[in-house]
Amino acid sequence: MAFESHVKRGHPITFGLMIIFGIIELALSAWLTSRFNARHDYSSLTERDRVRFVLFACCWTIVLGFFYGILFWHSASGSVLTSVASHLLFLILTWIIWTAAAASVTEMLGGGLNCKTQAIFNYCSQLNALEAFAWLEWLLTTFALIVVIIRGIKAARGGDGYRGSLA
Repeated sequence: MAFESHVKRGHPITFGLMIIFGIIELALSAWLTSRFNARHDYSSLTERDRVRFVLFACCWTIVLGFFYGILFWHSASGSVLTSVASHLLFLILTWIIWTAAAASVTEMLGGGLNCKTQAIFNYCSQLNALEAFAWLEWLLTTFALIVVIIRGIKAARGGDGYRGSLA
């Protein structure tokens, strides 16, 4: 089976998973943000700001992932927006955003919290879940980025260049 057929089959799956886990992460970060706004019970401003950044990362991933998914479904091989270069640009930016989001939450929590022994954070379980789903989004984005880089190398060697189609 050719690499292109794997891309055609895997693109909707990968982007669908990015969107689904982005929605879960959106629910967590939006809930935490609303609690912080209503009760002002965050342990520090960095906790509040990092949760808000994760909220931004979720919105970015959901909206643009959905956009790229629809474009790929509509025209996998005929649009500049579904090209290797376009996907590469989107995925590099998304990878940078999720790296910053996941790493900042991990640093804030010290690598994770034991909710039975800590007394600093009010929403221990939710913050642990926020960290876990942030790393899951990072992992999916990394996988998609690697596949697009491999496809870009194949397209460049085949003479299509990076403006060539992803599928």
